[in-house]
Amino acid sequence: MFGKLIDKFKKPEAKPQTPEIMGLRLGASFEIDPLAIRFILDELTIESFEPTQIIKAAGVVDLDGTWVYRFYTDDDAWLQVVAEGGQRDEHVVDVKLFHFYDTRDVSTDAAWESLLGREIGAGTYALDGRTYQRVWTATGDYHNPVHMTETTYDEDGEHSGTDQFTMLFERPLTDERTESLFLSAEEKLEAGGYLSRCLVLSTGISLTPSQITIHG
Repeated sequence: MFGKLIDKFKKPEAKPQTPEIMGLRLGASFEIDPLAIRFILDELTIESFEPTQIIKAAGVVDLDGTWVYRFYTDDDAWLQVVAEGGQRDEHVVDVKLFHFYDTRDVSTDAAWESLLGREIGAGTYALDGRTYQRVWTATGDYHNPVHMTETTYDEDGEHSGTDQFTMLFERPLTDERTESLFLSAEEKLEAGGYLSRCLVLSTGISLTPSQITIHG
C-alpha cells in the first residue's frame, strides 16, 4: 500500500534533451532553395534531391568547444551544423547538406585496422570516377582519422552512442564551390554484446543561411 502511495508522488523521469539549433530539431522540416543545387546537380554524385525534408533523427557530437549537430531526414540525407564557442545560432560556422552514398560492412579486425591505419586518412580518395582531396592537413602523408562520439536520438525517444573515426575530403565544382566527401568508420556496441563496424560514405555541399528555410 505504502509503496503504491510513494509511486504516486514520484516525479516522472525527465526526457533527455534532444539536439536543437537554428530551429532544427526532431519532427521539424526544412526547405533548400532548389537553385542552390539544381545548377550543379549534373556535377554532383547524387542524382536527385528533395527540396523539402523532414527530420527523423538528430545527433550531436561534443568536441570540447565545438559542437557538431546532425539532423537525419526522410530523403536519405543529413544536415550538418557546426557551432564553435557556444551552442546558440550565432555560434554556427558551417552548414552542409549530405546524402548517404554507401554503407560498407567491416567484418574482420584486420580489415578494420587497415581501414583506420592505411586507407581512410590518405591524401586522396576515389569514388565513382571522381577524385577527392583530403581537407584536414597532417605533417606526413597520412592523417589519422579524427575520433568523435555521436549521441543520436530518434522519434521514439530512444538514443544511442556511436564511435566514429572520420575524414573529410572535397573536390572543386565549376561554380567555385566544392563537393565534400565525408568518410566515417563507425563502431557500435550492440545489445547482444558484440561490436558492429562499418564504413559510411556521404557526399555533400555547403549551404548559406539564405539557401535554407526552417519550418517548425
